Amino acid sequence: MNFADLNEKELISNIIEKGLPKFRGKQIFEAIVNGQTLEEISVLSKEIKEKIKVEYPKYFIFKKLISKDGTKKYLVQFEDGNIVECVFMSYKYGNTICVSTQVGCRMGCKFCASTLQGLKRNLTAGEILGQIYLVNRDNGGSKKNRSITNIVLMGSGEPLDNFDNVCKFIEMVSSEENLNISKRNISLSTCGLVDKIDDLSNKNYGISLTISLHATNDEERKKIMPVANRWSIKEILQACDRYFEKTGRRFYIEYTLVNGINDSEEDAIKLAQILKGKVCHVNLIMLHSVKERCLTATSRGNAEKFCQKLNNLGISATIRRNMGEDIGGSCGQLRNKFAN
Repeated sequence: MNFADLNEKELISNIIEKGLPKFRGKQIFEAIVNGQTLEEISVLSKEIKEKIKVEYPKYFIFKKLISKDGTKKYLVQFEDGNIVECVFMSYKYGNTICVSTQVGCRMGCKFCASTLQGLKRNLTAGEILGQIYLVNRDNGGSKKNRSITNIVLMGSGEPLDNFDNVCKFIEMVSSEENLNISKRNISLSTCGLVDKIDDLSNKNYGISLTISLHATNDEERKKIMPVANRWSIKEILQACDRYFEKTGRRFYIEYTLVNGINDSEEDAIKLAQILKGKVCHVNLIMLHSVKERCLTATSRGNAEKFCQKLNNLGISATIRRNMGEDIGGSCGQLRNKFAN
């Protein structure tokens, strides 16, 4: 058991079973949310710390990299030695953290570094939360005064491939006794696991759903995204329509522009055709450098033409701001580089 995996009620119950008073459970829970180590909890005696040392979370920031644009990439290490990366980004509307949900990934997308190591294991809800607790504290935040306003589940791993832990994470981080981050400020990115999109719809959390599409037809998508062998673009978009009907939230399409593969004017027209009438927005992404991949990015000028073509055809679209590329913190660059 790891205390970070428990909500406040569950943790207090566990503490009472250990023969400690309820208020100690509240103190321990608050310390965990504040990102404190066990040694830093000054209100606990040595005897109490000894009782809970096995269950108290032992993750920590292994390394921090700071980009020239101010973006920060954190390498968080867990008790078993595994490391994941998460990214802290500052915007005018607030601060966003991009967190990982798995150690590695098994989806095999050709433009992404996270999948190079394969899937090592899922993260627990508490390990996903731990990334936020640590980064929130490192940027001057606390449980009462958060430095983080928005969460994106877009780091290493496919969130819907770790469905139960991700759902518990969403429920915990948005609760009043935890960091109380609104579900409307949480985004989840998936390569398109249709059955799990429907399961997420039934949860009715109302979080933002983002689809990694990156192609306008199934045959081209299969070349860069193996998941396309299981679900077609049509099936994925139908699931997105059901998500909108259930939650009332528009969905987002991520489309990474790859030179000579999906960045032509014809591709823009096809993308507009398959999205016509749907309540969505397209985020165009400039392909970021991954040394093991031979794919190259389209030019900035071509990306702007592609975006303008979509807008002219009635599709809401923007080019995502490029942040943290110099520290390997941009979309598709996260990996467990320090695994050994």
